[in-house]
Amino acid sequence: MIFTYLLAILAPSCCGLDALWIKLAGSDTDFGFDVNSGSFMNPFNSLLRDVIHDWQPPFACDVDRLHFTPRIQRLNELEAQTRVKLNFLDQIAKFWELQGCTLKIPHVERKILDLYQLNRLVAEEGGFDLVCRERRWTKIAMTMGFAPGKAVGSHLRAHYERVLYPYHLFHSGTNLPVSLTYRLNASDQYCVRSEGGEGCENRPNLRRRMGSFVAKPEPGKHLTFASNLTSLRSLVDLYVCLMCGTGNDEDRLLLCDGCDDSYHTFCLIPPLSDVPKGDWRCPKCLAQECSKPQEAFGFEQACRDYSLKSFGEMADSFKSDYFNMPVHMVPTELVEKEFWRLVGTIEEDVTVEYGADIASKEFGSGFPIKGGKFKVAPHDEKYLQCGWNLNNMAMMTPSVLTHVTADICGMTLPWLYVGMCFSSFCWHIEDHWSYSINYLHWGEPKTWYGAPGFAAEQLEAVMKKLAPELFESQPDLLHQLVTIMNPNTLMAHGVPIYRTNQCAGEFIITFPRAYHSGFNQGFNFAEAVNFCTVDWMPLGRQCVEHYRLLNRYCVFSHDEMVCNMAMKADRLDVVLASAVQKDMRLMIKEERELRDKVRKMVRERKQNLSNLYDERQCVKCRTTCYLSALTCPCRPGVQVCLHHGHDLCSCPVSNYTLNYRFTLDDLYPMMNAVRQRAESYDEWAARVTEVLEAKLNKKHVTVFRALLEESNEKSFPENDLLRQLRLVTQDAEKCSSVAQQLLKGKRQTRYRTGGGNSPNQLTVEEMRSFVRQLYNLPCSLTQAPLLKELLNSIEDFQQHSEKLLSDEVSADSVSEIESLLEEGSQFDVFLPELPLLRERLEQTRWLAGVQQAEDPVSNPCGLSLDCMRRLIDRGVGLTPHPSTERTMARLQELLTISEEMEEKAQALLKARPPESLEKLSSMLTQVDGVPAYLPNCLLLQDTVNRAKDWLQEAEDLQAGGQTPVLRSLSDMVLRAHAIPVRLEPLDQLEVLVSEVQAWKESAAKTFLIKNSPFTLLEVLCPRWEVGSSLKKKMRKVKGEGVSSGKKKLVKLDSMSDVERALSDSKDSASAMFTLAEVRLKEQESLCSLRAANESKLLPTADCAALKVCVCQKPPMGAMLQCELCRDAFHSVCVRGPSDPLDPEAWLCPLCLRSTKPSLAKIQTLLSSLQRIRVRLPVGDALRYMIERTGSWQRRARGVIDSYDHSLTSQDCRGASTTQSHRTTGHKRKVRHYITDCLSLELEELMVEGLLLQVSVPETQQLYRHLLSEAITSAEKKAKRRMNREETEIRDRGIKPKSKKQRMGTEKRRERKEASVSASDVSQSEDSEEDMTQCPAEKCLQPEGEEVYWVQCDCCNRWFHMICVGVSAELAAEEDYMCVTCSTTNAGRRK
Repeated sequence: MIFTYLLAILAPSCCGLDALWIKLAGSDTDFGFDVNSGSFMNPFNSLLRDVIHDWQPPFACDVDRLHFTPRIQRLNELEAQTRVKLNFLDQIAKFWELQGCTLKIPHVERKILDLYQLNRLVAEEGGFDLVCRERRWTKIAMTMGFAPGKAVGSHLRAHYERVLYPYHLFHSGTNLPVSLTYRLNASDQYCVRSEGGEGCENRPNLRRRMGSFVAKPEPGKHLTFASNLTSLRSLVDLYVCLMCGTGNDEDRLLLCDGCDDSYHTFCLIPPLSDVPKGDWRCPKCLAQECSKPQEAFGFEQACRDYSLKSFGEMADSFKSDYFNMPVHMVPTELVEKEFWRLVGTIEEDVTVEYGADIASKEFGSGFPIKGGKFKVAPHDEKYLQCGWNLNNMAMMTPSVLTHVTADICGMTLPWLYVGMCFSSFCWHIEDHWSYSINYLHWGEPKTWYGAPGFAAEQLEAVMKKLAPELFESQPDLLHQLVTIMNPNTLMAHGVPIYRTNQCAGEFIITFPRAYHSGFNQGFNFAEAVNFCTVDWMPLGRQCVEHYRLLNRYCVFSHDEMVCNMAMKADRLDVVLASAVQKDMRLMIKEERELRDKVRKMVRERKQNLSNLYDERQCVKCRTTCYLSALTCPCRPGVQVCLHHGHDLCSCPVSNYTLNYRFTLDDLYPMMNAVRQRAESYDEWAARVTEVLEAKLNKKHVTVFRALLEESNEKSFPENDLLRQLRLVTQDAEKCSSVAQQLLKGKRQTRYRTGGGNSPNQLTVEEMRSFVRQLYNLPCSLTQAPLLKELLNSIEDFQQHSEKLLSDEVSADSVSEIESLLEEGSQFDVFLPELPLLRERLEQTRWLAGVQQAEDPVSNPCGLSLDCMRRLIDRGVGLTPHPSTERTMARLQELLTISEEMEEKAQALLKARPPESLEKLSSMLTQVDGVPAYLPNCLLLQDTVNRAKDWLQEAEDLQAGGQTPVLRSLSDMVLRAHAIPVRLEPLDQLEVLVSEVQAWKESAAKTFLIKNSPFTLLEVLCPRWEVGSSLKKKMRKVKGEGVSSGKKKLVKLDSMSDVERALSDSKDSASAMFTLAEVRLKEQESLCSLRAANESKLLPTADCAALKVCVCQKPPMGAMLQCELCRDAFHSVCVRGPSDPLDPEAWLCPLCLRSTKPSLAKIQTLLSSLQRIRVRLPVGDALRYMIERTGSWQRRARGVIDSYDHSLTSQDCRGASTTQSHRTTGHKRKVRHYITDCLSLELEELMVEGLLLQVSVPETQQLYRHLLSEAITSAEKKAKRRMNREETEIRDRGIKPKSKKQRMGTEKRRERKEASVSASDVSQSEDSEEDMTQCPAEKCLQPEGEEVYWVQCDCCNRWFHMICVGVSAELAAEEDYMCVTCSTTNAGRRK
């Protein structure tokens, strides 16, 4: 069962409940109270045992049948002080109305003048005359809140004199005639007394609340006063002024409209200036009218009957219209503020209606009841018997009200309350000072104000003091529930007031004699009922005595209730029996004393008083006469209690009869029965008290358990003593368990992993308290001495720890701290030294880490920045200590200096333009004293060292006298760029390198072909890579050269090796030697390549396997042959000669490596390079090429000259041999040898000239000589072949039939010439024998005079027609292709 708020206004301090408000939040498992050590729980332990979870009872009221007539509440009439002001204004208005004038309340400073306050202040200052005499009007004005200095005092005096002073004179009796003052006063007194005697007497009612009863005067009460006036009128002349006794100035005589008496206007006090226009009453009539008692204040009933729905619509409409916003959006604070403003003002009149005191018996309760018309769902049946159901609470078995025989509506039966905004319930206490409980079923909140029970008399006194006029007319005003007073006013006079808001679904409980009031925030529905618990019994008897003093009736008879309980003593709860026995003792004692007092004077008669009279109230004090009463025969139906025997009638006391229900002998056995019922409990309670209060001979805990078992067996009630016994027993058992755990070192919850503490651990102080608690327990425990020894060990540990913690932090105390921590962890006690020791351990470990990091042996490099940061980060988390703080400061300073140095070093290294070497060196001098590992500073040191080395190298280079190599210069420039230091020689070197680069670009433009794949060095150097397929042979030749030479050669397997060798050479001679070695490789590899290419072009059977040209395909179609590498190329794959008729050597794309500029242009390049004075591999290669070209030119001119001379002599000899063909064979052989030697040398020179990347005229001359030699040789061969064939034909007698069969001499010559320049077969291999062999696979070797031949148009080989199956006609008409070529072409097409 969940309660958001449960408010309680507590009982007086005599009940042991001295607090006021209690807000109780229910839980899902239990319902508990916690006020002043459980005192609040006493009344409800047995009354409200059951708890329902998720408390949501259904609303069971019959809404359709619920019709009620609400009460009308005028808000400004509710507040006591405001009502006093309104009553005063009514009296003033009535006074002036009877004077024939209409009262108009004056305004001062634009505010309505508070006449009541003005009248009260003047009275307090001594009256009108004294205030005028001492000029106190300014003081009164300031007291009323007016600003001084505006003549407000004179205005107040004028208003008082005009409006209030006549009324004051009237009340003082000054305006009455002197002769009649005494009579009038006498008659008035009699009249008032008559009013007070019978007129105010009302019929008793069981329940008068909320001003529901209003006393009305009965007619015909003033007959005595009227008769006196008649006699007075006979004595005085009607036309004579009763004040002066003369009849002069008849025009100034006034006739009273009530009694026709005459008065001069100037004789009246105060005198009238004019004759009143309306009805006028003389002073006597005025006194008579104003002396009539006022009707008792009460609430009027509304004229309309409401249903719940119609009332709710009216209430919501009123609130929304008043605040001009939806009802659910109006804040409770705003409603509260507006309520108290309206209550305290007399200028605004707001009226609301309140449906209060609606009987639930007629329309049904909001809670479901058993047997009611509301059908309860099965899941809601639990609410039928629930103790929190207000229909069950008042009459539950533990409740005292169950012994009241009558059903009291509103007390034992719930009342319903339907509220609207501003409807209020005024200050009151419950009947018989009982408890009350209010449940708000639904709707908007109620705002409650309450005062504690002990402040009830104080609250009554304050209200009587602030509004005495109300209590003079209604002494029991606070019992009428019609008066309210602002809580702030009460608190200002020392009354403790508390407030709370009750929301829907919440209970409010008020305690005995606790005044409470409040108002509704809006439309809501509440239900309330009273109940009484055992603790209320003495308060109930006090309330009866209080009612007797106030002459207030009792709702039920307290004595009857006690007697009913005593008659059922055997079934009473023992606690209730004890309370009943105490109450009966007081009741019997008082009854015996009263009977003893009247017994000697009256007659005694025992009878049932309930059968004697219907009304059992005392005619004097209105208390219920249950045990006894006095009656007199003169007043049948009237009785008095024994306290007011003299107020029965005027008959002698001896005529009275003492009527009683029980004799004293009847009452004592009833009390004894109750006492016997309570004695068993009292004896048990005595033994419990004895063991609980034992100081020396303490009992064992088993004795306490036995007493608890006895209470359970005998069903003793739940009270403070039993709870204390149970609590002590539980505490003893818990202490025993905890002590056992502490001794065994066990924990219920212990954090071993994190080194933390269990939330259930005791502190040392708590353990000391626990040990003291063990010795202070009412029982003894065997673990107490053992726990004391454990406490001593813990204290020794604390002393050792405190000594260690007080010493200076040292890195050597790590082991000692760890041992202490291990010892402390064995105690199952929270030790504050443990976290301090852990902190000290962290500090010592940190100091040890710092020492280790600074140790030059373990860390020779020194402290790095990261290490310092890690140590500082670890140190930041440490607990501050002077040792660690000093170390931290030192580390922080070192880190700051180091970071500053690092930043400076980094800035110097990244400076653009770079800083000078001197500035960097000066920075290094600052770093020398910093004991840390600084990477940037080390890099700066390395940079300075490299800069110095570079400068030294540059100085050595300039002072060496040798021409520097480009590679070393470039390397120095690159290294200088990598050094972030400003180097003075760098600019000169960069200029020199840029000049060299510009020269290389010029040389590349001079030599390199557009989009050439070769580099400049590859073009200028000898072709070392020629014949790469013959690497094994080249290695062999190289090995032989190294072993036979005097100087060891460098490995030259690639262009990078050649370039490296040239760059590493110390002088030009070494470079020339290296290039000479490359030239030897070039010659050897080129000879091998030419031989291989020429050998693969020999006629073979399988031409398809032959791979030529850049496309690596077999020969076909027109072919071109490179004059340098002798490889064949398809004319469609490569670019042929620009002019086929021009006799110029054709080179393939692999051999044509440059543009071959002229020698003069190259020499100009070399001269410009020599002016730069830098040696580079390209320059050495260019120089070598120029020297090689010059050497070749000299050899070529010599050979050309020798060849020209040989041809001249041959021509001369040819002329003589033409005439005579009989030259000797020896001379012919010598001539042929010389010609062959010249041809070989020409070819070698031609090859070497073609390798040169220079254009010289000797190359063209050599090529023409070689071409003419080849043509001459071919013609000779063709002529010999033709001669042989003609001889054979002539011998056989066969003639050639076809051009294709035998070619003419000219045709063969033409084809021979073409074959010399562009044939794929080497003519040097041709012979006479080759022309007579048929290359067919199965040659038939035909014989005879005529053998016909046919030539293949693809491979140019000659075949016998008969061997290849070709007729003469076919050979003459169509082209012929041999079988080998046809197969090759067919495979290529596939």
